[in-house]
Amino acid sequence: MLPCGQQQDFDCISEEVYPPAEDTYLLLKAALAEARSEDRAMEIGCGSGILVLEISSVVKCLIATDINPHALLATRSRARDVPLVRADLFRGIKGRFDLILFNPPYLPFLPEERSGHWIDRALDGGESGRETVGRFLQELEDHLLPGGRALLLISSLTGLPEVTEMACSQGLYAEAVLCEKYFFEQLYVLRIRAKEKTGEKPNDLAKVALHSELKSSSAALSFFEIRSI
Repeated sequence: MLPCGQQQDFDCISEEVYPPAEDTYLLLKAALAEARSEDRAMEIGCGSGILVLEISSVVKCLIATDINPHALLATRSRARDVPLVRADLFRGIKGRFDLILFNPPYLPFLPEERSGHWIDRALDGGESGRETVGRFLQELEDHLLPGGRALLLISSLTGLPEVTEMACSQGLYAEAVLCEKYFFEQLYVLRIRAKEKTGEKPNDLAKVALHSELKSSSAALSFFEIRSI
């Protein structure tokens, strides 16, 4: 958890930016446990910048992306030295990384629920809640270094078995490393890595191993913009 002063600072972000919430802090907890000093890391969907602020000091290097320009402004105001890229997931990103962090839009959304504002990009997972997650998983392996891993936050509303099966279909292994239950959903952080080329059985890929469970207990903008072609 951030110190009180910094926590209050995050309360004063644009309405177009997803504010730190329970899912943010769960992913942050997992990221701090997972990150290594030698990691080349990337966060997709940096939002308010809380993970960038906390993780940048514990990895070798970090870049962060978001499709929402307001989110990049919020992150830049808190992490002035971290490279920021305006991008849709991996679009225009050619590098590979040891650690990739992503708190995606995971809520099932109907067309009539969309407001047309930038904040929708942080919430709208399509009718299944898995549209953006699916695109991420399709492209993930091409952006992982050997031995690399990703931390992906999802909800029981997104469908844990469905997401695990999607990962398996892309030749990935997914395991839940943290979870936290709320009155209307359960949040999971999945660690995802590429399937070993030998020695793993197909059935193992569909297995979710739950290792630990938690009880509910304007600065100048500097980033590269990648436009759709």
